Amino acid sequence: MAHRVTLIPGDGIGPEVSEATTRVIDASGVAIEWDVHQAGLNALESQGDVLPEATVESIRRNTVGLKGPMTTPIGSGFRSVNVGLRQALGLYANLRPGNTMAGVQSTFDDIDLVVVRENLEGMYSGIEFDTGTPECAEVISTINRLNPKKVDERAAISIKVITPEGSRRIVRYAFEYARANGRKKVTAVHKANIMKFTDGLFLREAQAVAADYPDIEFNDRIVDNMCMQLVQKPELYDVLVMPNLYGDIVSDLVAGMVGGLGVAPSGNIGSDAAVFEPIHGSAPSHAGKNEANPTAMILSGALMLRHMGEQPAAERIERAVAAVIREGDRVTYDLRADRDPSKAATTTEMTEAIVARL
Repeated sequence: MAHRVTLIPGDGIGPEVSEATTRVIDASGVAIEWDVHQAGLNALESQGDVLPEATVESIRRNTVGLKGPMTTPIGSGFRSVNVGLRQALGLYANLRPGNTMAGVQSTFDDIDLVVVRENLEGMYSGIEFDTGTPECAEVISTINRLNPKKVDERAAISIKVITPEGSRRIVRYAFEYARANGRKKVTAVHKANIMKFTDGLFLREAQAVAADYPDIEFNDRIVDNMCMQLVQKPELYDVLVMPNLYGDIVSDLVAGMVGGLGVAPSGNIGSDAAVFEPIHGSAPSHAGKNEANPTAMILSGALMLRHMGEQPAAERIERAVAAVIREGDRVTYDLRADRDPSKAATTTEMTEAIVARL
């Protein structure tokens, strides 16, 4: 029986790398019925909303989505599609693997890390008050009444939200992922030495959850020290779990360690749905030129197949991508050692090379 998956092609280079990915997945032998819906600029132009409710309902119904890169229009009133999907579908876990591949130019050559980022809380909870507004003045007045440390009346305010339930849920996800994928260690990343109540709560909950997994090693690191240690001795770490803002930063650091966002897949996972996507932007200046690197999107599709229980197909795709990049002949210009566009493969040609390896 075929899986039914919501496909959101995106905009800019999104439709091109999405087509490459569906072609590779279809060639892997997994039967998928693609339920195509729009979001981003294309949806805004055709439906008047960057995230139509029909798109959200499709993912809710199918439980799995694959999303191409897209642009959130600049200007007031436009919500982020990524944030909107995460909140609407309760996609609390952001999964960001980082693996070096032969042929990809990077400073490191033996990275195998997984960042698990909490998606819904922390500094990205969306509770903000702009400077000079009556609401902000009321918040500042309340803070100054309750706290001996006074806030300047001209300040803007963002509120960081950490809950016991959210912390337990994301840390448990990290441990379950580690156990299911043969990982040996989980590291909780925090700033509890300074933010003693919010990050302190996250750390305490992480320690409590860790006690339920005696088969997996657990430790914790302060976030700034974690960044330093990742570039000095990354071999000491395995699965890293952390609140939202730190996860945003550290996951891009890990992506940089393995060659950049062009080879970095991701998944956003909740209790009832999951959406997989590359992290890189929509690169509108490259749209329609058949030159975009499809690697991150294809690997996100492989990550999706793993989530769906199609591990053999996912492994075949990952091996095929790695082989094509390692050979270095039929890859897009950004993956070539000489970066020479005149010698580079097109998006279509690289996709064909991957399909031929399946």
